[in-house]
Amino acid sequence: MSKALVRFPFYLIFHPFAGYWELKYEQSRKANLIVSFAILVLMAATNILSSQYSGFVVHLYNPDDMNSLMEIVYVAVPVLFWCVANWSLTTLMDGEGKFVEIFASTCFALIPMIIIRFPWIWLSNAITLQEAAFYYFSESVAVLWSLYLLFVGNMTVHQYTPAKTVGTMLLTVVAIGFLAFICLLFFSLLQQIVSFVTVIYQEISLRY
Repeated sequence: MSKALVRFPFYLIFHPFAGYWELKYEQSRKANLIVSFAILVLMAATNILSSQYSGFVVHLYNPDDMNSLMEIVYVAVPVLFWCVANWSLTTLMDGEGKFVEIFASTCFALIPMIIIRFPWIWLSNAITLQEAAFYYFSESVAVLWSLYLLFVGNMTVHQYTPAKTVGTMLLTVVAIGFLAFICLLFFSLLQQIVSFVTVIYQEISLRY
């Protein structure tokens, strides 16, 4: 991976309009995908490390109960749902963004969540309860920064106005809820089918 490719995410988060424009029209799609997956991996790693090594002052649950696989799911599934829902809506709303571009712009928006949270994994072990306010403030900054990048990314990728971008993002959240409901319904139905087949198999086995 070239130095320019490594530096570009940092350029994008400080110059989002120019960065996302370059991401859409000038950067290699293959390179964007490589960096996007790398960002997802780093985000998942940050979540795992945060769950395992954050200080007790800001840690809200027992690290022994931490499931690394679930930490990866907590990162990958929301990103996937957002991209699918956003692409489905914008296809009907004259959006110019392709699914790959939506995925890349979403992943790049996660960078502040990594670069701000990662140092606090170690700093949180050296702060007092009164100083924990700085931790939560930095978390808020990271979330707001990522939301701003997500907004600019959507606006640039789809070539929308700010108002239409906000409306589309709100509709995307609604669509994510609908997708989650459909997935839960599907897995519930699948579980019932598996249980039914298991009962039938047991009945046949007992008879013969």
